[in-house]
Parts: sequence; C-alpha cells; structure tokens
Amino acid sequence: MTRRAMVTVGVATLAVVGAALGAWRSLGSGEANPTRGQAARAASVEVAPVEVGDIELRRVLSGTIASPVTFDIAPKVAGRVFEIKVEAGDRVERGQVVAVLDDDEYRLEVKQANADLKMAEASLAEARSAIEIGRRERERVRTLRERGVASDAQLDTVEAEMLAKRSAEAVTEAQVARAQAAVATAELRQGYCRVTADWAGGDAERVVSERYVDPGATLSANTPLMTIVELDPVLAVAFVTERDYGKLAVGQPVRLTTDAFGDEGFAGEITRIAPVFSEASRQARVEATLTNESMRLKPGMFTRIEVVVDRAEGVTIVPTTALTRRRGGAGVFVLNADGVSVSWRPVEPGLEHEGRLEVRGGGVSGQVVTLGQQLIDDGSSVRASVRGEGP
Repeated sequence: MTRRAMVTVGVATLAVVGAALGAWRSLGSGEANPTRGQAARAASVEVAPVEVGDIELRRVLSGTIASPVTFDIAPKVAGRVFEIKVEAGDRVERGQVVAVLDDDEYRLEVKQANADLKMAEASLAEARSAIEIGRRERERVRTLRERGVASDAQLDTVEAEMLAKRSAEAVTEAQVARAQAAVATAELRQGYCRVTADWAGGDAERVVSERYVDPGATLSANTPLMTIVELDPVLAVAFVTERDYGKLAVGQPVRLTTDAFGDEGFAGEITRIAPVFSEASRQARVEATLTNESMRLKPGMFTRIEVVVDRAEGVTIVPTTALTRRRGGAGVFVLNADGVSVSWRPVEPGLEHEGRLEVRGGGVSGQVVTLGQQLIDDGSSVRASVRGEGP
C-alpha cells in the first residue's frame, strides 16, 4: 500500500472513532432523551391531603385530686379515749358518734350541779313562803290601822319588811337560774364525751381519711381524733401560668386522666379560678369539679387536666409538618393538578392540635408537601408520594 493510501485509511478511522465517541457522550449526558433528563431533575417529596373540618386547641395541665371539704374531728373537752367507733376508710353519717371519752368526772359535775339547783330551789321556796307570811301581816296591820289600833309607823315597818322579802325572792330566783345554767353546762360537757361527726351542707355521708389516736389515750380539748373528707364530688387542682390563664373560664368542660386508670377519662368543669397570682411561682390556682359516685378518684392522686381553650369549625387543616417558612413569611407547597409540580401558597397559621394545623389563606386544597420542602421552590418539578406509602 502506498503512503498516500495509508494516510487516507487513518483519517477515515479517526473520523469513525470521533463520531462514536460523540454519540456515547450524547447518550451519557441525556440529550438523546429529554424526558429522562427532566425526571432526573425532579425532587422527591411526600404529600398529604388537605382537610376541611373542625379543630380544637387544647391544653393539658398537671394537677392533683383534692377533696372539696376536709376537716378534723376533735373533742370539745379533755379526757381519756374510751372507744373509737370508726376506722380510716369508713363512711360516716352526719351526727354519727365516732368516739367516746371516759365521762366519770363529768357525770359527777352533773350531780353536783343538780344538788346546787335543789338548794337554790329550796331557798326560793322559803323566800316565797316568807313573802306570803309578810303579805298576811301587812293586811292585818292595815286592818288594825283602819280601826285605830295600829299606827302609821307600824304599817311602814311592815311595808319595808315586805319589800325586803321580795328582794330576797328575786335574789333566790337568780340563784335558781344560775344553778339551772350550771346543770345545763355540766350535762353539755358530759354530752361532749360522745364525739360526733357534724357538718353543715353537702352530702349526709362522708369518709374517714385518717385516724390519729387509739383508745386509752388521754387528750386535751380540741386535739384532733381523725380527718373527715368529702369524696363526691372531688376537685382537680392545677396551677397555670399567664400564658394559659386568659384562655380559661368558669364553666369550661375538662377531661381528666390519672395514672391509676390509664387512658380512661373523667368529665368535669372548671368551677373556680383564682383572681390573683402567687408572687413566688407566678401561677394562679384553678379548680375543676368532678362527680365521683364510684369513689375511684382519691385525694392526692396525680392527674392530667385537658381543657379545650379554643375551637374553629369548617376551616382548612393541613399537617403541621406542611408549614414552611420562606422569604420572611409562612406558607405551604400545594401539589398542582398535573401531579408533577408544586406552587407556593402564603398562609396564616391558626389553631394547632396533635399534628393538625389550621391555615388561613386562599388556594390551599388537594395535597400539600409535608417532607422535602428544602429541595423545592414555587413551580418546582417533583416526584410525589403519599405520606406513609413510599414513592
């Protein structure tokens, strides 16, 4: 082969190799398949449906179950405890005797007071007899004076004696009244040896929460014997900060849960809100009242108080994760009707509860992006999958 022929063959070979290399690069860059290149640039996102419905704003407050009425029962007199008739957990009725003190000393006081009363009554009888005798003497002297036998001086003396006897009668009447009061006092003190559970208002039956003394103990007056509580209804007491204080009102319904009964709820309502805050804690006391006919709720239990502080009806609701901050404002990305692109919609966030968020603003419907917002912008192409179902 000549030199010229060899050069011609080499040039042709180089041309073929160059054309093949160009075709390979074109395929590798995607220019031969524009659709595939566009799909490679689309961002993968998750979407979730937009709802139209109701949403509530709830607060969960930590609190404690308490009795609305708690008081100690104590004897009004000193003495030795002879008998305790109830134990912790027993139900007691209004006026029921719950303890008895040794009353020997008080029985003697009653006898002494009755003896003094009898003496006073005898003195009164004597004074009244003297008055009757004096009245007869006065009538006799008046008759004699009318006949001229007795003088005016004699009549004056009789009248003076009559006044003295009436004064003595008044004194003895006062002594009788004082003796009667002494008897009543002694009997009352003796009656105090039978200690009763008395209260005003509320239910006629309550419960002994704790007993402090045993039979045989010697007590002074007003020493507590036991504590009585009311268990139906009960109170749920919580302390709230200023952030929640303004959202609460008397009459708002609440739902309580306790560790003792798991997720079981107990219904009640707010009945009292303190008008002042504690300077130490900067919190205000809030009380809710619940019926407790089953007596399962006990004072001292820890409780969670859930209260609805706001509610919106017929509003647009999206998952909380759909809310995005861009260019100094809040908004969501809405999946367009073509299913492969998104649009930015500015919104105003509203109520939020358990992963659901109220949004105010037009054009939010269909589906919104909940994952992958950092990869997209208004008009971006996407590959959307429903949240929880995968691509």
